[in-house]
Amino acid sequence: MDIITQDGFRAAAGVGDWRFADDAVSAVFTTGDFATGARLFEAIAALAEAANHHPDVEVTYPKVQVRLTSHDAGGVTRKDVELAAAISQAARDLGIGAEPA
Repeated sequence: MDIITQDGFRAAAGVGDWRFADDAVSAVFTTGDFATGARLFEAIAALAEAANHHPDVEVTYPKVQVRLTSHDAGGVTRKDVELAAAISQAARDLGIGAEPA
């Protein structure tokens, strides 16, 4: 699995919500309440299981923080790009915005 650079990540479609730092990408979604955060987590869990790629997720009032990296590759890969874009779309589908990247 090839590591993707920050420029490569930024060039990908649908990942504008995400921050690139070191060997991972992260995003913070503002849910406004815990129940909405739980719905977003449910969507993230389904996407992660389908992709067999599992992010670190923290659900708090009033936000959900997500961190992605490919541990086996030692950095950010295409799997992270694809899951990041899918998570951002799921958040938009639920009417949830992200903190600026």
